[in-house]
Amino acid sequence: MRRLDRAERICFIAIDEKPQSCPIDSASLLKRFHACEDGTMLSGAAAFAAMWRAIPLLRPLWLAAKFLPFLWLLERLYRLFLKGRPALQRLAHRLSGE
Repeated sequence: MRRLDRAERICFIAIDEKPQSCPIDSASLLKRFHACEDGTMLSGAAAFAAMWRAIPLLRPLWLAAKFLPFLWLLERLYRLFLKGRPALQRLAHRLSGE
């Protein structure tokens, strides 16, 4: 996503660099994708939609996410992905030969 954000509209923050003012603990941040937009904390599909809005190439995805049934579906798909993420991480680790 950083490569797509050529205008540097998004401030990516590593969890170990998280400001003390962040209202979410590190363990929760690791569980889901989060974003802060205009002072509002977002997570899951809503956070992705905020990111898509900031990156012109991905703006069509944001326009689709404005349609609430589509955002609802994205959130459900994201939750399914999160359930399978540990297995995907193990597989990626094995494939990388580390």
